[in-house]
Amino acid sequence: MSAALPLAVTMGEPAGVGGELSLKAWLARRPTVRPFFALDDPDRLSTLARHLGLDVAIREIERPADAAGMFAAALPVLPVRLRTPARAGQPDPANAAATLQAIETAARLAQRREIAGFITNPIQKKTLQDAGFKHPGHTEFLAELAGGVDVAMMLACPELRVVPVTIHLALAEAVRKLDAAGIVRAGRLAASGLRDLFGIARPRLAVASLNPHAGEQGTMGQEEATIIAPAVATLRAEGLEVRGPAPADTLFHPAARATYDAAICMYHDQALIPIKTIDFSGGVNVTLGLPFVRTSPDHGTALDIAGTGRADPASLIAAIAMAHDMACRRNT
Repeated sequence: MSAALPLAVTMGEPAGVGGELSLKAWLARRPTVRPFFALDDPDRLSTLARHLGLDVAIREIERPADAAGMFAAALPVLPVRLRTPARAGQPDPANAAATLQAIETAARLAQRREIAGFITNPIQKKTLQDAGFKHPGHTEFLAELAGGVDVAMMLACPELRVVPVTIHLALAEAVRKLDAAGIVRAGRLAASGLRDLFGIARPRLAVASLNPHAGEQGTMGQEEATIIAPAVATLRAEGLEVRGPAPADTLFHPAARATYDAAICMYHDQALIPIKTIDFSGGVNVTLGLPFVRTSPDHGTALDIAGTGRADPASLIAAIAMAHDMACRRNT
C-alpha cells in the first residue's frame, strides 16, 4: 500500500474518546489497509498515550505524503493545535475552532487529492453550537464544504446498510416532514453510493413503511399510499430496483436482508435500531453524495468514559477499513 494516498482521521471532540480511538486504531493497524494520519494536537495525543499506557509514538508531519514513511513505527500527526488543554469528559467551547479546523483541513486535502479520504471522530454538537457552529452535525457541514452538494447519511456494517430519510428530528416532526421528494432523494443517493462506494453494479433497495403493517390498507395510516408508494414508483420509473413500502417489523431479519443492498428508512430510530442491534461496535457512518470519501464511527463522544481507557475502537477501525475499500474503488 506504500504508493496509495493516505487517509486522515480528525480529532473530533478533544474531551471525548476520539484521541483514545485514534491511538488504539494505530495499534491495531493492518498492512492491507493504507496508512493514515491524525489531524490533531500532537501534545494532546502524546499526553493521552502516556496517561492510558498505550505504546504509541507520535511524530509530527508537514504534509500528508510524509505519513507513509513513518506509519509502521509511529502515528503520524498533522498538527491542529488546541487553544486550551483538553480535560476528559469536559468539553470546552474554546477548542471548538480546532475541532472544526481538523474537519475543514480534511475536506480541503481530500478535494486537492492529497488524501484518499478521511474518517471523522465524533463531535459534541452542542459544544460547537455554543461556539457559533450553525449546522446540525458533520453531514450538513461537509455538504457545505463540498460546495453545497446533496448528501445523505448511510449506516453500514457487513450485514446491513440503512439510509434514513429524516434524521435528527423529534418523531412527531419527522412524520410531519416526511414527503415523497425526500424518499426519492434518499433512494437516488443510496443507489449511486452503492455503485460508487460499494461496487454494486445493480443496487437493490427496500423501502420501509412508516406505519405498522404498512398501513394495513389505510386503516393504520395513509402515508404508505399517499407518500411512500408514489416515491417507490418514481424510483422504479428511473430504472432502479426498488420494492416497498415494506412493513418495518419484517424487514431486518436475515432472510429479508438477503433480498436488498440497502434499506431506506423513514426516520432515525427505524434505521439505527436494527443496525446497532446487529453490530453495535462495528457500524460505520458513511456520507453519500460527497465528491470525496468520508466515514465515521457510528457512536458519540462517550464523555462518561473519556480518559478511562475503556473506549472500544472497533467502529473507528471498521470506518478506516471501509474508507480504504472505498478509496480503492475510486482508484485513489
